[in-house]
Amino acid sequence: MAHDDTETLALYVHWPWCLSKCPYCDFNSHQLDDAGPDQGAYQSAILRDLNHFAEKTKGRLLTSIFFGGGTPSLVDPDTIHTVIEAAENHWGLAKDIEITLEANPTSAESAKFRAFRNAGINRVSIGIQALIDEDLQALGREHTSGEAVRALDIAAAIFNRYTFDLIYARPGQGVGAWADELEQALELAASENGGHVSLYQLTVEPGTAFFRQNIAEANEDLAADLYQLTQDLCGEAGMPAYEVSNHARPGCESRHNTAYWTGRDYIGIGPGAHGRVTAGGVTTATHQVADPARWLDAIHKTGHGTAKVRELSRQERIEELILTGLRLTAGLARSRFRALSGTDVMDAVNLQALAELQSTGLAVLDDASLRVTDQGRPMLNTVIQRLLDEPGTTERAI
Repeated sequence: MAHDDTETLALYVHWPWCLSKCPYCDFNSHQLDDAGPDQGAYQSAILRDLNHFAEKTKGRLLTSIFFGGGTPSLVDPDTIHTVIEAAENHWGLAKDIEITLEANPTSAESAKFRAFRNAGINRVSIGIQALIDEDLQALGREHTSGEAVRALDIAAAIFNRYTFDLIYARPGQGVGAWADELEQALELAASENGGHVSLYQLTVEPGTAFFRQNIAEANEDLAADLYQLTQDLCGEAGMPAYEVSNHARPGCESRHNTAYWTGRDYIGIGPGAHGRVTAGGVTTATHQVADPARWLDAIHKTGHGTAKVRELSRQERIEELILTGLRLTAGLARSRFRALSGTDVMDAVNLQALAELQSTGLAVLDDASLRVTDQGRPMLNTVIQRLLDEPGTTERAI
């Protein structure tokens, strides 16, 4: 069902706690202590923040809700139900709304899947990361490969849709080993209500335990071979990439994440969450207080958890639309870009760089869209940088 962008919203709700902090993770997540957070206080804070944003976005309709983290499957299902119910009262829910919950595949959490379905979740995203027990231990995961498979079986029986994540280019992983693991993963994703998988190359980010341990990323040649193998096997399985790291059967794409990549408005609630809301032709960026205790305190004192509010300049909005839109295999639709930015793609990019990228087969511009080719996608950041370079420059930070 199509909806007018000016009348719709996506909602992201962040739960910042995990049972343990994974060594590769640079998200705003924190290890639970023995007592754990006060879920009642957290629920009350979310409800107050929902009310704050609802006052600013009256008349909009929610097309997706995403409970992310952290590990939101640690939340009581009654809290999830209360938040969904409040969101429906504030905005209304589209008839085809996608409501996703991120979950870990430990036995304790997968046992709650039925309660989450009853609470209103219709899509679950399971953080599996690997299907080899030794690698799961190295990644700091709390589950086994057997628990991962069982969790997917449960998800397939309960939810309208499910997806899961894997990390590849792990230390010591070769092409043959990844081929075997990916083939198993694609079989697990092949059921009628599956059809989606997120596959991320391991990157070692500053501030993570892997960074402090000097864990090395795969070398350039191996990373390229693993990437190409991933594209080939997923394509053969009928789940080609629709975004840099996301693969799906046609019609099984994540509606919520696609809202980000296509420049739709979204509200971000919870510690560290970001949002984008457009009114009067101006898009405002919001950023919530990152520290959970300070976020709760801010809502208690002011009624909202927003730390920063900033109107994006026209050029900032243009660059953001290009950065996100070119992540999609379908690229950046020219008509949509004009509607959101007030200008054409031809007036927003470095034309000399565009001509060179087209001549070398890395990008394509036609009447419908600007997009990066299969050949150019492994070099996406470089392609985008060149398109955003000012004429006559050779380098630009993005």
